[in-house]
Amino acid sequence: MNARMTPSPTDSIVRFEALNKWFGRDFHVLRDIDLDIRRGERLVVCGPSGSGKSTLIRCINALEPFQEGRLTVGGVALGLEGREDERAVQQVRRSVGMVFQQFNLFPHLSVLDNLTLAPINVGKLARQKAQADALAQLERVHIAEQAHKFPLQLSGGQQQRVAIARALCLAPQILLFDEPTSALDPEMVHEVLGVMTELAGQGITMVCVTHEMEFARSVADRVVFMDQGQIMEEAPPDAFFSRPQSERAQQFLDKLLGRVPQA
Repeated sequence: MNARMTPSPTDSIVRFEALNKWFGRDFHVLRDIDLDIRRGERLVVCGPSGSGKSTLIRCINALEPFQEGRLTVGGVALGLEGREDERAVQQVRRSVGMVFQQFNLFPHLSVLDNLTLAPINVGKLARQKAQADALAQLERVHIAEQAHKFPLQLSGGQQQRVAIARALCLAPQILLFDEPTSALDPEMVHEVLGVMTELAGQGITMVCVTHEMEFARSVADRVVFMDQGQIMEEAPPDAFFSRPQSERAQQFLDKLLGRVPQA
């Protein structure tokens, strides 16, 4: 695995600068976010429900607009809400893949057709080339034998691996995961985490919102902890899990890991 290191502005692939976002007038979901994500970094974002984690990563691929601040992805600046540059949005989305909580597969299409739909219709790739690429990505996530089945014929863990392969088909520079194991039965979680662990060793930039703390401990270069729309702390996993700097992070870890709070 790559050595863990702190990102610097010179090698960042994603940069948030004083970014703020509201839902409506009253819900301030992201507050003054400053964050650099290094090219090739494996970043885990954690925190309690409602802390803004999913909204943060959805801003990266322009699924959520923002009202204040700056966000640059792969050297492309995304505009404020109401001032979006559609060319910039499309350029960013071509370089960012996303894996959602739900698998979002088309049930009436085979696994192979789910994977080739975007490359053929959006990427204008020839069908034969798209199918070859799709089979290579299915092999990469260890599910090539399921190529001609339909999603509902697969287990939840298999469907999520198909979703990961679909995201990889567009050769993204950045891969986002939004709690990819939360919809899975416990025995299927290890299937998906195993695939993600393999991908983490292949140099792709990964940003993962998850409550799987063992995955974070073993795979992440850096852990970002959020609460109430703010980044409360960020640290290498060893430091975060053994010496959290904020009381709120300590409470979160105690509850999540079943630890007895210190007196």
